[in-house]
Amino acid sequence: MPIQPRPYLNQIAQLIFVLMGATAILYFSQCILVPILFSLVLALLLLPLCRKIESIGSPKALAATIGILLLITVFAVIFFVLYWQLSQLIQDSGQMRDKIDALIKQVQQNIDQKFGLPPREQKKIIEQSNGNVMSSVSGVFGGLFGILVDIILVLVYIFLLLVFRSHLLTGLLKAVPDTQRENVRKISREAAGVSQQYLLGLAMMIGCLWVMYGIGFSLIGVKYAIFFAVLCGTLELIPFIGNLTGTILTVGISLVQGASLGQVGGIVGIYAVVQFTQSYMLEPMIVGRQVNLNPLTTILCIVVFEAIWGVPGMVLAVPLTGMFKIACDHFEQLKPYGFLLGEVPKTKKAK
Repeated sequence: MPIQPRPYLNQIAQLIFVLMGATAILYFSQCILVPILFSLVLALLLLPLCRKIESIGSPKALAATIGILLLITVFAVIFFVLYWQLSQLIQDSGQMRDKIDALIKQVQQNIDQKFGLPPREQKKIIEQSNGNVMSSVSGVFGGLFGILVDIILVLVYIFLLLVFRSHLLTGLLKAVPDTQRENVRKISREAAGVSQQYLLGLAMMIGCLWVMYGIGFSLIGVKYAIFFAVLCGTLELIPFIGNLTGTILTVGISLVQGASLGQVGGIVGIYAVVQFTQSYMLEPMIVGRQVNLNPLTTILCIVVFEAIWGVPGMVLAVPLTGMFKIACDHFEQLKPYGFLLGEVPKTKKAK
């Protein structure tokens, strides 16, 4: 008797419907979910420290406060280093402006020669777009205010998640059937452990990248080597894309500052060496395969989360997908999806 395709088509249609519904929910609830999920990831990072502080008799509220203050201190140090180097970069902005003006004049001359559009007409077009530029600037300031509000919300959420974590877990267990409670406990433990290991390993790897980029950029004479090293290393928070973006910025600003082609080639060479070291030494040794996602899944989840939530989605994509895979591995109906998200199993070669 031939296999009826209708049940399989129904399952595919249900899956597509669920994915579309989940995407719509994630998109329209961005302002609510993104701060909460950032708080959850950072709270899991601080959880081991809070437990150690609580083990000596400290109240949960005090342990959470100490953890948050330590987190703020780390980010403040990074911000201070970037601000210190950026202030020196701004001091040289006069020379950079002259070079940019000369480059603009050269571009205008090329446009005039190839398209017959004189510089005066080009200037009128630019002046007509000034209103859009001013609206963009006001939009940037509004965005900065929104980021500040989100940062305060994240700190409050972290504190509450750390203080009331036992109550929240108990409530979650009461919401599931008795047969699934042990499963939920395992998922929560494994998700927390994987997130902590991934984030701590990522922090250590970013520190190593700072050192390697700093030494490399300093050796070839890149101006503000520390600033660019911290920038390229910190952007590793966005896998595959972050440090490449930092390197492109380093090359672009170095060219504006008058860097030679040899120096630009040195920057690209340092990027290649650091990427090789990171991929084949740092990640296996420090970060390891904590989230157990294959490269295709990693890239796809970054692209999808970026389309839904923008840059915050790119940062959250890997840890959230890793947690989702752990949940899939513990439920029989979801195990095929966990298999698809996971690493490709190594097959033994036939003798």
